[in-house]
Amino acid sequence: MTTPETLPAGTALVVPAQPGPNAPGRPVAAAAAGGPTPARPADGSAVPHVHVAVVGSGFSGIAASIRLTQEGFDDHVLLERADEVGGTWRDNDYPGAGCDVMSLLYSLSFAPKADWRTTFGSREEIYGYLRQTAERFGVRDRTLFGHDLLDAAWDGTAKRWRLTTSRGRYTCDVLVVATGYLSDPAVPDLPGLGTFTGEVFHTSRWNHDLDLTGRRVAVVGTGASAVQAVPHLQRVASQLTVYQRTPAWVAPKSDKPTTAAELLLRRRVPGYQALRRGVNMWGREALAFMMARPAIMRRTLQTAALKNLHSAVPEGPLREALTPDHTIGCKRVLFSNTYYPALAQPNVELVAAGVEQVRPGGLVADGKYRPADVVVLATGFEAVERPVARRVRGADGRTLAERWGRRVSAFAGTSVSGFPNLFMLLGPNTALAHSAQTVMIEAQVEHLVSALRCMRERGAAAVEVLPAAEEAFQARLAEHFRGSVWEVGGCRSWYQDADGHNPSLWPTYTWRYRREVSRFRPADHRLTTCAATPVATPSTHADPGARSGAPVTSGGALA
Repeated sequence: MTTPETLPAGTALVVPAQPGPNAPGRPVAAAAAGGPTPARPADGSAVPHVHVAVVGSGFSGIAASIRLTQEGFDDHVLLERADEVGGTWRDNDYPGAGCDVMSLLYSLSFAPKADWRTTFGSREEIYGYLRQTAERFGVRDRTLFGHDLLDAAWDGTAKRWRLTTSRGRYTCDVLVVATGYLSDPAVPDLPGLGTFTGEVFHTSRWNHDLDLTGRRVAVVGTGASAVQAVPHLQRVASQLTVYQRTPAWVAPKSDKPTTAAELLLRRRVPGYQALRRGVNMWGREALAFMMARPAIMRRTLQTAALKNLHSAVPEGPLREALTPDHTIGCKRVLFSNTYYPALAQPNVELVAAGVEQVRPGGLVADGKYRPADVVVLATGFEAVERPVARRVRGADGRTLAERWGRRVSAFAGTSVSGFPNLFMLLGPNTALAHSAQTVMIEAQVEHLVSALRCMRERGAAAVEVLPAAEEAFQARLAEHFRGSVWEVGGCRSWYQDADGHNPSLWPTYTWRYRREVSRFRPADHRLTTCAATPVATPSTHADPGARSGAPVTSGGALA
């Protein structure tokens, strides 16, 4: 990976390790950091202690804080490396950024917003919603800004996590990692990128101080962020060159303004907005059914997407280059009414090849050099690797990344054996290709508060998922991938790791996931007291021959 130190003077490559001061999504200066002050522990230790520490203040962190407070777990803080809440919607402020899920669903059910301006929220509106929600529910008052988590180590003797942040050390009983999978930009290791003399930045670190009017702009990548940013760039750039390794299916986006009548119904009719949300959520389950059956996807959605391409791009080399050879859904399905028309404009060139080399004044692909003044990296995120995993160390001292090795996995995308009192929100296999991430977030948050209630009621100091439960969950997960569009669709995608394994997606209905995780099952876990004494976990799932009071495993509900 290229780093800022390898770049010549005047080149602006923005990567996660080198954020600018006090900009959205960047660590804040020490004087600007704010938030609550965790209590000093009763034993006189100089290290502040909280019951629950939540890392991140995006959708997941905000949802967790709200529900923790509502359930009486007031002793918690959020550790946020930036100077504002909002997560990926704070950081991704590139032109055209928005959501492709209905706003009524892509919001928290316990924090509804009636006055969405359109069917699908823009980045500005979603970011505003998150800030307003954090303010409304007191989340901001619980947030320690400018606190980048550097290290988290489990102390098996004290049964607590020891945290080191960029602003000091803390301890907590329970650690909630709510950093998601779209938080750290993926910067490709392009040969010669450090020699480029123009400006370079990632879409999630957009350089708004740079006027792109009349510039020659190169966009590397054709995923979701590129599809949204390219139409804007086409309008301002003198020449726009888009580098595409493989084409994606792009479907039309049926976005409409919210009418006055619709707004009145949401505000005045009790239950109307919740009904609309529920109808959209359950309607999207049909897509999960189809994605498990690639032949149906090809006959329905793929036909519609192909029609969308043909209606926007005349027959010829451009249409041919934009036509995918994989089944729709194998890669993320994109939605736009303006991407194809933008590519057809005379100041745009689509290069159907990966970048081979970067030179001081341009890029080389398919053996041809093309000049550029600015390079925009629309190359996505470290969605599989999850950099935070290199900072969390479990009971045996290994980091989460070392525990995973080449195969990232977790029990219900939430817990990992060997890492007591650790809960992940939007962990492995929780991304969705057919519905809203808010559905998964809310289910995981309910799992979290259910686990905390169980620990409180049983006097447990630590809870850890059993290896057998984790393995059984992975086996059930594999069954749902079998024969799906992600397994036989014929593509490589950001969903997959280097070995072709998919540690990203939840491959079936969201109702199955909600049933799997919303209620914490002690039988799948080992609960211990401060003295490391197992807590009895009676269960109807127990093996009749198991010793009474011993932790037992459950087959789970993913069926």
